[in-house]
Amino acid sequence: MTKKDIILKIAEETDLKQVDVKQVVQRTFSLIVDSLGRGEKVELRNFGIFKVKTRRGRLGRNPRTGDGVSIPDKRVVNFKAGMKMKSDVEEHAKI
Repeated sequence: MTKKDIILKIAEETDLKQVDVKQVVQRTFSLIVDSLGRGEKVELRNFGIFKVKTRRGRLGRNPRTGDGVSIPDKRVVNFKAGMKMKSDVEEHAKI
């Protein structure tokens, strides 16, 4: 499912204009990204938690030459599904 699919589904179910739904959906995603960019945790009850974690730097290897390469620390987004989401997905998988 894409963002466009989500917008179309919401517009269809709510009788709202696609343009209005698109603005709300896009703004929601933008707020989530902005919060994560500031290092804040985003918790959506019954859905899950988005957090930014720092992956430690390490010594890697260039596969072509075999030389060691220093890989710096990196910030990555981590998502942990909520209990309700996990159980709902599990229920749908049984059908």
